[in-house]
Amino acid sequence: MQHIENIEVANVFHHYPEAIRLKLLYLRQLIFEVASETKSIDQLEETLKWGEPSYLAKGGSTVRLGWKTSNPSEYMIYFNCKTRLIEMFKMYDSDVFTFSGNRAIRFHVDDAVPVEALKHCIALSLTYHRIKQLPVLET
Repeated sequence: MQHIENIEVANVFHHYPEAIRLKLLYLRQLIFEVASETKSIDQLEETLKWGEPSYLAKGGSTVRLGWKTSNPSEYMIYFNCKTRLIEMFKMYDSDVFTFSGNRAIRFHVDDAVPVEALKHCIALSLTYHRIKQLPVLET
């Protein structure tokens, strides 16, 4: 697993309940895998946005991981709500994921993560500004 270099990000992960931390660290690992497998991504930035671990590549849109105490058995992977990414994910993966509006894919702590489908969503987000002119993503 990729070491967390940003101390603030590491601290946020440290404060999640263990079961949630493991799930979110797994999603984090998938994000780094996608970045390393995508030729157009040279570098992935790990930072905090809205107090949550966030990932951004040049030419892409932010992917953010989150969990709320108000819904302790669920965790999310967020995408920029000002894009059409979730709309596109719903077109292709509506039977695979549970969505939260136009900004997130929601998982229950007991859910199996559909890895290949999720990696595809992550790749689309991390390369969004390079691909947003594609007909399916145009507004």
